[in-house]
Amino acid sequence: MRTTNRLRTTTAAMALLMAVAGCGSGSKSGSHGAATIALLLPESKTTRYESFDRPLFEQRVKQLCADCKVVYFNADQDPGKQQNQVESALTQGAKVLALDAVDAKAVAPQVNEAGRRHVPVIAYDRLITGVKYDYYVSFDNVRVGEMQGQALLDALTSRHTLGKGRIVMLNGSPTDPSSADYKKGAHNVLDGKVPIGREFDTPDWSPDKAQQEMEQSVTALGRDSIVGVLSANDGMAGGAIAAMRRAGYRPLLPITGQDAEVTAVQRILTGDQYMTVYLNIKAQAYKSAELAVALARGQKPPAPGNVANGSGQIPAFLLAPTAVTRDKIKDTILKDGFYTLSQICSGAADACKSAGLQ
Repeated sequence: MRTTNRLRTTTAAMALLMAVAGCGSGSKSGSHGAATIALLLPESKTTRYESFDRPLFEQRVKQLCADCKVVYFNADQDPGKQQNQVESALTQGAKVLALDAVDAKAVAPQVNEAGRRHVPVIAYDRLITGVKYDYYVSFDNVRVGEMQGQALLDALTSRHTLGKGRIVMLNGSPTDPSSADYKKGAHNVLDGKVPIGREFDTPDWSPDKAQQEMEQSVTALGRDSIVGVLSANDGMAGGAIAAMRRAGYRPLLPITGQDAEVTAVQRILTGDQYMTVYLNIKAQAYKSAELAVALARGQKPPAPGNVANGSGQIPAFLLAPTAVTRDKIKDTILKDGFYTLSQICSGAADACKSAGLQ
C-alpha cells in the first residue's frame, strides 16, 4: 500500500525529535497559551496503548506545554465509538487530534470534519487512507513484516524443518491499513521459500480469534504438517501458542510476534516464542506529542519523508523497527529501559539466568 519513501533508518526522524520548532525540551511554560490536544487510541487488549503510548504522549505534551490539556479517548476496538469520540473531541474544542484509527475508512468522515474546522490531525501508528491530514507517525511497517518473515525462515533453518512442512500466517485486522503492510513484507520474504498452508486476516487483532484460527489450521492441515507460525503481533501469538499447547506440540512451533509485550519477552526467554519486533514507542509518542504542540501553536515542522494514502502525499515520520530474539533482549529492550530486569524476570527467573540476564 505504501508507494513512496520506505524509510529504513530513523536518522532524519530522530534528529528532529528534539527540534520541533518552538518546542524544545526546555519549553515547559505555557507562554504560547493553553490548548486542548486530543489523543484517541484504538483499543486496550494490546498492552502498549495504556502502558506506554498514552502516558508517554501525555508526559511529553506536559514537558513542552505546561498549560496544554490532553483529553484522552480509547475506542475499545469499536469504530462507531471512535467516530463519536472524534466528534466529542472537536466539540470540546480540541486544537489538534492525534488519532490511531480502529477502522481507517470508518473514521475518514470525522477526519474530513476536523479539516473543515481547521483542526490538524496526526495519524498515529496507523495510516488513515483517502483523506487529507497533516502528519503520519509510525514505523516502517513493510520492514516489520520482512523481519518477521526472515526470523521465521531462520528458525525453520536452525530446526532443520525448512522444506519439510507448511506454515500458518496470522495477519492483523483487515480494518487496519498497517496490517496490509505487515503482510506484504512477510510475503516479500516467505513466498517461494516455504508453502503457506493457511492464512488469516484476524478481526480486531484478537488473541481469541487467533487461537481459533490456529486450531482450525491444525484440524485442516494435520498437526505434523505444520512447521511454523507467522503471527503479526504478540497478542495473537499468545492465542496461537495456547492452541499449540492444546494440540500437544512439544516443543512448540517457532512463532513470531510484534510489540515486545512483557509476556512475549518472557515467552522468548522460555523458548515458547521465537521473536518479537521491538518498536521504540517512546520515540513515536514523543514525536507525535511534539508535533501536536507545534501544530497547536500554529507551526508545521518539516517531515523527513512522505507516504501516499490515496488522497496525496502525507508528511511522514517512519521509525525503524528492531527484530528481537533471545540473544538480543539485553541490548535492545533492557538497554532502552523499555522494561526493567525485574519486570522481565518476574516469573521467569531461571530463563533469565540461562539467558545471562541475571
